[in-house]
Amino acid sequence: MSGTVHKTGILATIRRSVAWRALATIKGGVAGGFLLLVVLGAIFAPVLTPYDYDIQALTNAFQPPSLAHPMGTDEFGRDVLTRILYGARTSLSVSVVAISISLVFGMTLGAAAGYFGGRFDRMVMVVVDLTWSFPEILVALMLVAIIGPGVTGTLVAICVAYLAQFTRLTRSQVMALKTETYVEAARGLGASHAFILFRHLLPNCLGPVLVAGMLATGDAIILEATLGFFGLGAQPPTPSWGGMMSSGSGLLFKGPWIILFPGLCIALTVVAINLFGDVLLAKLDIRDRLRVV
Repeated sequence: MSGTVHKTGILATIRRSVAWRALATIKGGVAGGFLLLVVLGAIFAPVLTPYDYDIQALTNAFQPPSLAHPMGTDEFGRDVLTRILYGARTSLSVSVVAISISLVFGMTLGAAAGYFGGRFDRMVMVVVDLTWSFPEILVALMLVAIIGPGVTGTLVAICVAYLAQFTRLTRSQVMALKTETYVEAARGLGASHAFILFRHLLPNCLGPVLVAGMLATGDAIILEATLGFFGLGAQPPTPSWGGMMSSGSGLLFKGPWIILFPGLCIALTVVAINLFGDVLLAKLDIRDRLRVV
C-alpha cells in the first residue's frame, strides 16, 4: 500500500514536470506561447480593444484592415478584431468546458465498466459503441436539433460526441491495470472498490486520458465552429469564430477579411493545441497507451 502511494506521488510529480519540459522545447514553447496569447486575449478583451462587439456602425461597414481597425470591419461596421477576441471567449470556453465535463463522466463510466466488468460493462459498452459508430458531427447535429441551437445545445452536443472516446480509453487502461500486484494487495488488505478505483487505478491512467482530452479540445473547437457556421451555435449578437465565418462566407469577394481572420484563428489555435499535445505525447511516452480498444 505504501509503495503504491509513493508510486502515485512520483507519477503526479513527473506529470507536473512534463508540462514544463514540453514548454522548454521549441515546438512546445511556440505552441504554448500562442495558446497563452489566445487565452489572455479572450480574458482581457474589454481592455485590449476600445470597440464594442455588438454595436453596429453602418457607416464604417466593409473597411479594410487599417491602423484603426487592424482586421477591418464587417458588414455592420463592427470591428473584426474585437469580435474575434470576444468570439474566443465563446469558442474556447464552450470547447474546454464541454471536453472537461465529457472527460470526467467518461473516466468515471469507463473506470467503473473496466473494473467491475460483467453485465454492467456490457451495458455501458453497448451505449458507448452506439455513439462511437457515428461521426461526432452527426451526433452533435442530432443533439442540437433536439435541444435547440445556442451555447447550451452546443455544449451538450460536444460532451456527448466525445464521451465514448474517453470512456473506451479509460476502460482499456483500467482493465490493464486492475490485475497489477499493488491492486491485488490493496484488495487483499480490505480496501473498498471506490478506494481502489479513485486512489490507485484512476491516478495511474490519468496521463493518457488527459493528453487525449487536450487533443480532443482542438477537435471540439472545430466542431463548435462547424455548428456556429451552420447557425446552430452561439446566437447573434454573441460572437463566435464559426458564426463569424458563416456571416463572412457570402461576402468573400466584398470583404474577404471578414472570413479570413476568424478562419485563421481557428486553424492556428487547433494546430497549436495539436503541436503541444504531440510534444506531451513524446515526453510522456504514452502514444501506444492512447490506442482505444
